Amino acid sequence: MDSIASFAQHVVERSYDDLPESARSAAKALILDTIGVGIVGSSGPMAEELAQLHASDGAAGDARVWSLGTRLPAAAAALCNAYQIHNSEFDCVHEEAVAHVLSAVLPASLAHAERIGGVSGKQLIEAVVLGVDVASCLGVAAQSGLRFFRPATVGGLGAAAAVGKLMQFDETRMINALSITYGQLCGTMQAHTEGSMLLAMQMGFNARNSVIACDMAAAGFEGPQNILEGPFGYFRLFEAAGEPAEVAATLGKIWRIEEVAHKPFPSGRATHGVVDACLELKKQHGFSADDVEQVHARVPPLVHHLVGRPFKTEMDINYARLCAAFTSACVLVKDGIGFDDFRTEVYQDNRIRRLAESTVIEVQDGGDPNALTPVTVHVRLKDQSEHMISLDAVYGAPDRPMLKDAALAKLRTNCSLGKQPLAAAQVDQLIDNVDHLEEVTNVAQIVNLMIG
Repeated sequence: MDSIASFAQHVVERSYDDLPESARSAAKALILDTIGVGIVGSSGPMAEELAQLHASDGAAGDARVWSLGTRLPAAAAALCNAYQIHNSEFDCVHEEAVAHVLSAVLPASLAHAERIGGVSGKQLIEAVVLGVDVASCLGVAAQSGLRFFRPATVGGLGAAAAVGKLMQFDETRMINALSITYGQLCGTMQAHTEGSMLLAMQMGFNARNSVIACDMAAAGFEGPQNILEGPFGYFRLFEAAGEPAEVAATLGKIWRIEEVAHKPFPSGRATHGVVDACLELKKQHGFSADDVEQVHARVPPLVHHLVGRPFKTEMDINYARLCAAFTSACVLVKDGIGFDDFRTEVYQDNRIRRLAESTVIEVQDGGDPNALTPVTVHVRLKDQSEHMISLDAVYGAPDRPMLKDAALAKLRTNCSLGKQPLAAAQVDQLIDNVDHLEEVTNVAQIVNLMIG
């Protein structure tokens, strides 16, 4: 039997009471983080135009676009909100899976919850944890490098599992929902290579398609049964190789949401190792950006593939967020990187430009095609002294976590930068509601607080 049956059974049979407290706590922290990232994403390129485009269809508005408040059908709202979550490269990530595992799961779940009403906080936690399990496990099961944009493909399947859980599907309908989603999966790495806004759109397409798939399954539509290991299944077409059965055996034993990393910087997670290393070396040795002659980073093949691209003084924002040479130069000069750093004036700043152009990103041998660590960085100063650091865990990962104060500071900043910013009192209420999510009887009240 195809391993998709094991995933469907896991989602259908597990309940809130089966979740350890550590998984529940991780879910609440990551839900709050993802909400903030989705709100700031409303200020991203074409986010408002995307919502207006879907509003022009004239269909009934079941759910709302975060920050903007535009009412759309649930599937369209899921698309817009997933796009907003990923368009700033600030969304949390399961590093081993190489996937942003809440970025489709949460907006699809909340869009469905809004349209039906009465979904409790416990039900949302349950759906998100189980959807993240599906998305993460499928990414972890992959044994080859990225062929398609994995965050979108596994994200769509995770979102279908989460929405199907909220719809209280049995195993048959859950498999149908997952398989109908599989028939709609999309996501090309060409968008990543070029730094195109289509990259985040692909997250949206798969979130939307998961809602449509669940609606079809609920209406009695059927799909193929062997979507993971069949001759034209996921691990033959979207991935070159994988062991889904092996990973499925961990379901209920490992709760993957506990392995998800926060992102402290609004840039591709693959840039974070080099950025983190530069900040650590600067803190340890007290040099300034003007003292630096060259930065030389040795990174796994995947990191080089994702963010080893050349620096340019004219870059689209999506390209710049995925350029390790730029992000590392920026943090050396500014001791951090924020939303206002992704613009031409910053790229052409003489200090940043000099450092970025002298940064070398080199591949170091590694057996795991999906590894983001270790990252080794050498900084050579103008006096020819050298400092080196090697990181096996990058800031934001579960074993080097962001402290709660830092996570809340990120949230507050994100909520203040939305297209329709949230008032401070709204943010306080939002934090309190998610902190006590188990007590919320209708999660639509949380969405009320997400509208500027």
